[in-house]
Amino acid sequence: MGRYTGPKRRLSRREGVAIFAKDAAYIERKGAVAPGQHGARSRRRISEFGVQLREKQKAKRTYGLLEKQFARYYQMASKKVGNTGEVLMQLLETRLDNVVYRLGLASSRAAARQLVSHGHILVDNKKVNIPSFQVKTGSTVAISHKMLDNTQVKKNLTIAQTLPEWLDRKAIVGKVLRLPKRDEAEQGISEQLIVEYYSR
Repeated sequence: MGRYTGPKRRLSRREGVAIFAKDAAYIERKGAVAPGQHGARSRRRISEFGVQLREKQKAKRTYGLLEKQFARYYQMASKKVGNTGEVLMQLLETRLDNVVYRLGLASSRAAARQLVSHGHILVDNKKVNIPSFQVKTGSTVAISHKMLDNTQVKKNLTIAQTLPEWLDRKAIVGKVLRLPKRDEAEQGISEQLIVEYYSR
């Protein structure tokens, strides 16, 4: 499956927020000016559809998904029992690449995706190299022992960080304790606008 490989900062500028952590200082300093020659002038009023579209694009880009993938997650969420928006966020949060990122085994979702696709992540002691793999409650997620000498992995493991309450980690092994609640998922995304976008 393909993925976006273009300029990352361009995405943050387009959405007006720091989608990637390293862009936060830039957006704060320069302001959220849309990319392109006429970006500074494109400040006209956005329609209701435009607001919904921007929210969907922001969520899609935050989790590093393409259009068809994101639409498929929405379809899955709409068929499950419960609030469609919350179920959508749970599906996105329990992707393997996101779980690896949340556990602090990687510094970004892109780095986590690379660890997974290169076969360095074990789920319940079995190698899984599919970033979109849905991690179930009670499953363990660990980094392979051959990666313990990797400089970046060593650095990530030494950084003290607060894990979300739905996850637990001891050394290089993490565990999914339960499905995340909405306030434990990615903040700054209005899932209701995404539901409205797909329901129109």
